[in-house]
Amino acid sequence: MTLAISSIIKGATAQTLGCLGAVLKKGAEHAAHLKIPEEVLLNYRLFPDMFPLSRQVQIAADTAARGAARLAGGDLPAFADVETSFAQLIERTQKANAYVQAASSEAMDKRVEMIINIPVGGGQEMPMTCSAYLQSWVFPNLYFHSTTCYNILRHNGVVLGKRDFLRPPGQ
Repeated sequence: MTLAISSIIKGATAQTLGCLGAVLKKGAEHAAHLKIPEEVLLNYRLFPDMFPLSRQVQIAADTAARGAARLAGGDLPAFADVETSFAQLIERTQKANAYVQAASSEAMDKRVEMIINIPVGGGQEMPMTCSAYLQSWVFPNLYFHSTTCYNILRHNGVVLGKRDFLRPPGQ
């Protein structure tokens, strides 16, 4: 059985961004319970040269939404990086997921072997097929930044387990 590329990105995004939203909700509850200002956790980094939690969420959401846009051959969505609360970051994950779910499955599935050029910084681009882009660019970035969010919150005492990373609420 062959899985359609649209089914793969839509399923993985719903799971990962759903879990990320739930992890962020636990972060907000933790901060409220301990009376820690949200910005303390939102600005926390695991290492000085890494992005803070808020930027990790933004990148995870952008990776999924822009990934779907590129796979479908559409214009890249633009989300302003203005979130300053857990609630706003949770909303961003929901908006990104909604964008992915609404992307044309038909367009994505027709472009599996189409070569697209992915910007890699410094004005450089890397050509790859849509299927390679999903497997070697979108998913590794989505999982890296989502995992980093999980690790930042867990490091700061939020009670999280593997199930929180793998299973969205209600599943």
